[in-house]
Amino acid sequence: MRRLILVRHSLPVISGEQPASHWQLSEEGRRRCAKLASLLAHHHPTVIVTSTEPKAIETGQIAGEQLGIPVEAATNLHEHERPGTDLDTLEQFQAKVARLLDYPREQVFGAETGDEARERFAAAVDNALKRHPAGNVAIVSHGTVMTLFLASVAGIDPVPFWKGLGLPAFVVLSHPELVLLEVIASVE
Repeated sequence: MRRLILVRHSLPVISGEQPASHWQLSEEGRRRCAKLASLLAHHHPTVIVTSTEPKAIETGQIAGEQLGIPVEAATNLHEHERPGTDLDTLEQFQAKVARLLDYPREQVFGAETGDEARERFAAAVDNALKRHPAGNVAIVSHGTVMTLFLASVAGIDPVPFWKGLGLPAFVVLSHPELVLLEVIASVE
């Protein structure tokens, strides 16, 4: 059975001086990638495809190097587009994301609805699977778009799922059925 492995990037350095889409991994985040790679090895990915955000690229590169598999970046796997939220408190940010997950059809905040982010992400996942028609594909992306996608294909309850995701975390789905096989909410 072929598998699609969706990975949430590892722990970044959080900086209010630059947008979240530019954040890189922290030292702890890089260390966690070693554990991530050992857990991913059980699923035998043949390629890692990452979003174009630095924290996702770095997560994929560290894991891919340890696994000895190719890594490539692809467009449209990025996080829900939400400029201007980097200065929110954690509580404000979590409330906005919870509302987005609960009301994906509405323009709750950011530059796209939850449904628009999910559709963009789903098309990018499909493109990655078409570019790599054999073997298990791991995709390193971001928590909100992953959650929106999984709520649609696997019927998960999005808010508690999103809140429970660690940095990094991953899920394994069968392909092409997209049945949720395993959730590793945190590598720690």
